[in-house]
Amino acid sequence: MPLGAIDRRRPFSLGTLRLPTQAHSVSPSAKAPPEIPEELLDPDAVKVVRRLRRAGHQAYLVGGCVRDLLLGIRPKDFDVATSAHPNQVKETFRNSRLIGRRFRLAHVFFRGGKIIEVSTFRANPLDELQDLPQDLLIRHDNVFGSAEEDARRRDFTINGLFHDVDEGRVIDYVGGKDDLRARLIRTIGKPDVRMREDPVRILRAIRFAAKCAFDLEGETRIAMRAHVHEIPRCAPPRVLEEVLKLLRSGASRRSFELLREVGALRILLPPVAAYLERSGEEEAERHLRALDALDGHVRVGEIPSDAVLLATLLAPLPRDAGRGPIAKASQARRPAAAEKADDELEQELSELEASASEEAGVEDPTQAPLPEGALREEAELHDERLGGHPAFVAGSDVQPWSLPQDVVAPDIVLSEMVRTARLPRRIAERARMILLAQPILSGERRRRRSSPQAFARQSYFPEALAVFELSVAATGQGHDQLAKWQHAFAGQDLSQVRPEEEGAPAGGPRKRRSRGGRRRRGRGHRQAR
Repeated sequence: MPLGAIDRRRPFSLGTLRLPTQAHSVSPSAKAPPEIPEELLDPDAVKVVRRLRRAGHQAYLVGGCVRDLLLGIRPKDFDVATSAHPNQVKETFRNSRLIGRRFRLAHVFFRGGKIIEVSTFRANPLDELQDLPQDLLIRHDNVFGSAEEDARRRDFTINGLFHDVDEGRVIDYVGGKDDLRARLIRTIGKPDVRMREDPVRILRAIRFAAKCAFDLEGETRIAMRAHVHEIPRCAPPRVLEEVLKLLRSGASRRSFELLREVGALRILLPPVAAYLERSGEEEAERHLRALDALDGHVRVGEIPSDAVLLATLLAPLPRDAGRGPIAKASQARRPAAAEKADDELEQELSELEASASEEAGVEDPTQAPLPEGALREEAELHDERLGGHPAFVAGSDVQPWSLPQDVVAPDIVLSEMVRTARLPRRIAERARMILLAQPILSGERRRRRSSPQAFARQSYFPEALAVFELSVAATGQGHDQLAKWQHAFAGQDLSQVRPEEEGAPAGGPRKRRSRGGRRRRGRGHRQAR
């Protein structure tokens, strides 16, 4: 397939890699064809580059977009690097704003919420030092530099490529083209120094290796293993975002295999690592198969919400290992009224199963698209580019990444993520509700005083159904239950979802709400905030 034929549904096909060779001779009178055809470039990014050039500045497309285009992958976004200082970029574009306190970047806004990020050429601050300090963690990264210095201060050779849109050539100061041909992830400079400067590069190396189906260069792999214990020194919100990027990459299974291989899973998610180690390879493989199913949806453009990603990540943890409302199997026999309610619910589910089997639809329910309510909203797609997460540890007031070291219930892990990693509480609560819904969806637990249709109207139900679909795909069990719940959800009016359980406490019985004005006032109060 030629480079121009980029297929969004096959983002990992490396047969498209056709880099120009040095031996190719060009007639002096003929202009060489561009290494990346302009029709593959984002027109708004090209406008930004050319306007900066007209203003007298150097400007190039840079980083991941150049790498992906050379690999035949459609870039997620396009970034620009320039010699213009942030305020000069701001003066050049009225549709821009500056972000960041540590180092100023410019975001140029276009229709549809598109953002082109423009950064000023930087130099590695450690390059100015004769004797390297013992602690290499970068805390200040605000030294302006040249285009070559900017390329050399980047993390990996495949990310240090610049594209000149006017001349149509890729500028390579760091040997990135050779490593693309060799399918290697290699640091720019000494791997040991690079990983100590910014330990989150360990997670980035894993993501690029998994996404591009590349190998880790030998010395780079050794340095990753040697410094994996330093990851908690980086800003926890940034670590969490890198974990979510691994899950959104479309190669989360391979990412987690590499996390285990280099020892990073024990550092990032000790409860999950401990549970998988105790449960054996069969349970670990089941978890990987769920990630496999997740990857299949991501590859066709279905990006799940962060709550779905976190619930999938924490699903292996036993829900009776800590606090939580799920009853244990040894619980005393329930009242007859509850047993009757269970019988009625089972009858309704049986009727749904009969009607669902008559419907003409997808034969395998695990191959159905994820419910729309389980996907990331369009407004969230640019959250990562709007900033808010500090890149490095900024001072002693930043808490390190810290999660319980032993097997605990998912809600304990989520609470720690809220406390130390600034995970929004609403996302943590949604993930908890999604996990609490799984025994109901699988039939292990019955829902009192509620019909399947009423359960399907809960606001978190689409996300819970998405996680259940991934679980069924991983275990091969529960196809009938999944088909029934998909049928119950089909045709629901999503404007009538019932958010009544989202704010329920983690433990203890829920308080019944009155049907009077208090509930309406409470809902209005939440909206006003």
